[in-house]
Amino acid sequence: MSDQRQVAIVTGAATGIGKAIALALLEHGWAVTFSGRRKEALDAAVAESSHADAALAFPSDVTDPASVHALFAATVERFGRVDLLVNNAGTNAPAVPVEDLPVEQWQAVVDTNITGVFLCTQEAFRVMKAQTPRGGRIINNGSISATAPRPNSAPYTASKHAVAGLTKSTALDGRKYDIACGQIDIGNTLTPMASRMPGGVMQADGSIKPEPTFDVKHVADAVLYMAGLPLDANVLTLTVMATKMPFVGRG
Repeated sequence: MSDQRQVAIVTGAATGIGKAIALALLEHGWAVTFSGRRKEALDAAVAESSHADAALAFPSDVTDPASVHALFAATVERFGRVDLLVNNAGTNAPAVPVEDLPVEQWQAVVDTNITGVFLCTQEAFRVMKAQTPRGGRIINNGSISATAPRPNSAPYTASKHAVAGLTKSTALDGRKYDIACGQIDIGNTLTPMASRMPGGVMQADGSIKPEPTFDVKHVADAVLYMAGLPLDANVLTLTVMATKMPFVGRG
C-alpha cells in the first residue's frame, strides 16, 4: 500500500450508504477502515472492492467508548493516522405515535445517533490533533430529518437535529487543531432502508403516497467532494435528495 494514501474511518459501513461511501473512498485511493457491528458483513463489503489490500474491516459498537477507542487504535496501527471520519452509523425507532413509544427505543436511537457520533468525534479529535501533519476532517450523516420531520419520527428527528448542532460545535472547536467538520443531509437514496419509499409511505396529512428515490452513488460522490477539499476549505452542510421528493414544502 502506498504511503501517500489518506486514511478514512467510515462507521455503519457494512451496508447501504456507509458501504457505498467506504467503497468509493477505496476506489479513489484512500485507505479505509470499514466499521460496523457485524464482522461477516464488513468482510463481505470489503470483498466487493478490487482494493481490499487498502481496507480494514473492524467490528465496533459506536455507543461503547472502549470499542470506539479500539477502532481508532486499530486504524492508526494499520495505516498510521486518520485523515477522515465519516459518522454514518445510525438507527431508527418504529413509526408509532410519540405517546406509544417505549422509552427504551427512544434511548437506543439517542445512544447510537447522538452519543455514537460524539464518541467517534471525541476520539477523532484525540488522534487528529496529535498526528503529523496535524488535523483532519469529520463528515456527519445528518439526514434531511435534521431539518424536517416525518410523521411519528420523534426519536430520529430529535437525534438528527442534535447531530446538526454537534456538527456546528465540532466545526468551531476543531479550528485550532486544523480539524474541519461538515454534514451531509441525505434524502431518499435507494438502499434497503429506503426500499419502502416507492411503495408508499405516510405523509404529513396522514395519506400514503410513493416517494421518488435516487442512486446512492450520488451520495458517495458528494462525500468524495467534501473529503477531497483542502483543510482550509469546508462544506458545512450539503443536501442531496431526489429532485421530486416531498422535502421542500413538506407538510
